[in-house]
Amino acid sequence: MSSSSTLSFPSNGSNAICCADVPPSRHASRRYSAFLALVYCLAWSPLMFAAGLDGKSEQTPDTQAADFYEKAFWEQVNRSPEFLTQLGIKRRYGEWDDYSDKANKEFLELTKQQLKQLREDINKDELSSANQISYDLFGHLANQNIEAYPWRYHDYPVNQMFGIHTSLPSTLINQHKIDTIEDAQKYIERLEGIPLVLEEVRLGLKKRTRMGIVPPVFLFPKFLQTIDNLLSGAPFDDGDQNSILQDFESKIDALLEAKKISEEEQEQLLTAAKSALLNSFRPGYEKLVKQLKRMQKKATLDVGAWKFPDGDEFYEWRLRQMTTTDLKPEEIHQIGLREVARIHGDMRAIMETVGYKGSLQEFFKKMQSMTLPNTHAGRIKYLKDVKQAIDDIQSGLDAMFIRKPKAKLIVKRVEEWREASAGTAFYQRPSQNGERPGIYYINLHNMDDIPTYQLKALAYHEGIPGHHMQISLAQEMKDLPLFRQFGGYTAYIEGWGLYAEYLPKEFGFYQDPYSDFGRLAMEIWRACRLVVDTGIHYKHWTREEARQYLRDNSAESEGEIVRAVDRYIVMPGQATAYMIGMLKFQELREKARATLGSQFDIREFHKTVLDNGAMPLNQVETVVNDWINSY
Repeated sequence: MSSSSTLSFPSNGSNAICCADVPPSRHASRRYSAFLALVYCLAWSPLMFAAGLDGKSEQTPDTQAADFYEKAFWEQVNRSPEFLTQLGIKRRYGEWDDYSDKANKEFLELTKQQLKQLREDINKDELSSANQISYDLFGHLANQNIEAYPWRYHDYPVNQMFGIHTSLPSTLINQHKIDTIEDAQKYIERLEGIPLVLEEVRLGLKKRTRMGIVPPVFLFPKFLQTIDNLLSGAPFDDGDQNSILQDFESKIDALLEAKKISEEEQEQLLTAAKSALLNSFRPGYEKLVKQLKRMQKKATLDVGAWKFPDGDEFYEWRLRQMTTTDLKPEEIHQIGLREVARIHGDMRAIMETVGYKGSLQEFFKKMQSMTLPNTHAGRIKYLKDVKQAIDDIQSGLDAMFIRKPKAKLIVKRVEEWREASAGTAFYQRPSQNGERPGIYYINLHNMDDIPTYQLKALAYHEGIPGHHMQISLAQEMKDLPLFRQFGGYTAYIEGWGLYAEYLPKEFGFYQDPYSDFGRLAMEIWRACRLVVDTGIHYKHWTREEARQYLRDNSAESEGEIVRAVDRYIVMPGQATAYMIGMLKFQELREKARATLGSQFDIREFHKTVLDNGAMPLNQVETVVNDWINSY
């Protein structure tokens, strides 16, 4: 699952995840999401502002616009040490983002200032058609940030799916490279700086508690357990080495092996890291835990966003944000019911093909048993089969696409310290300079929740031709402004991921009917989300009502159903983006096919929708219509 709740305003510590089933590890802070959603590693160049900003180059409207977009992008990035790290830039390397409300306000003012400058200094009518798209997208993203500001506390910055409590260690482990002794010292500085970050988050939690924005009571044990995991092991107790200490030690061991530090310096660094963990990291987290436990006493069983201040208005805004449409909750609910009925029909056709005589629900039970052993060998086998599926699909890409990504893709298991609460699968984009490949993370905590008949569809969604294809191609498009290369709209990104599950069927990659049923099982899962998300946040469904709907209509395991419903509870609206986005891609493709007839080339269609990077769905429609009319 990529990227993600990608278009919300800075919100005191939430994360975005680039993933198909959970916003992401992500691996990334949501604080600058509108312009920087899903950003991961851009190589810094001191020549970045050379053209047009020194007053010596002759300006055209297009170069003036390009300079503006680039300058605005870096004005935002430079405010975030965490994004700089994810970009591979070792500036402010020992610092964390500012999670205070003051920083939110400053970001709002910067956004307003940039939008004002865009409108006053750049004449859209004088721009090329490509730059007119950039002009519209920049304005759209800025306006979304401004609209999001009043809702900045309408979220759960600590929850079982993602949050500040996991993003800090994840940044250290997955993003903070140590190539020199100075890098190691900056790692320690970050450990020492964690109490200040968590204090800012704690104050935000206190405010949310006063507003009645408190996670349901049954979710607290999940994220409190994750924090317990972070505070276990040496040097905190006599257990195995703590995951952060293990990461730090392995990185400085590599420095020693490369003869970049002495054994004495290695020992000094290790001692300093242990001290920072004991005297800064642990006290910071313990204070956060105390706040969460006070918050827990205020928690109830209510699950929907309707319980928030102005909750119904907030949810409608979230749906507009996530789907990039004006669809109302009831309309989305009805689309979900319609799609569930359609896919059930396709599933029954496969049941006939394989000669199964029972009910659809009985067939669901049969399919749920198609799993590998919940053992080390079973996990190794699953990873091997995923890699094989991705290798196999590569052979058919020439028939589907004109351009393929240069970046490599690897498959990794979600780290054990976070797998109990992490999503099923997610994707992390590669660095633009090619040093780090794209990563498809798969959660193998419980093999009973990862049936093998869905393996191909899931790999196609997260890897190729899904998120890796779309995200890597966008950031390799040098003609796009940086904010478009690395921007994200959930409906586009996840809509493409779901479309990419279906696409291989047309090219013969679901020969096994059970594997094709797995594709349908994942598609109906996204259709059910439309019903369940609106059920929870609009129709006041209970947690159990949401679970029962998924039991009755999907092929997922009970464990996955439990985890999914809890995900929808803490991420209002996000899950609706997948099916809404896919339906738009399919609608536009069929319109192009019907209009162009024998001139239609699916590779050209894919080039048209991918070469512009992520866009709102109405902008995708405009681009496709322009392409059709060009014939």
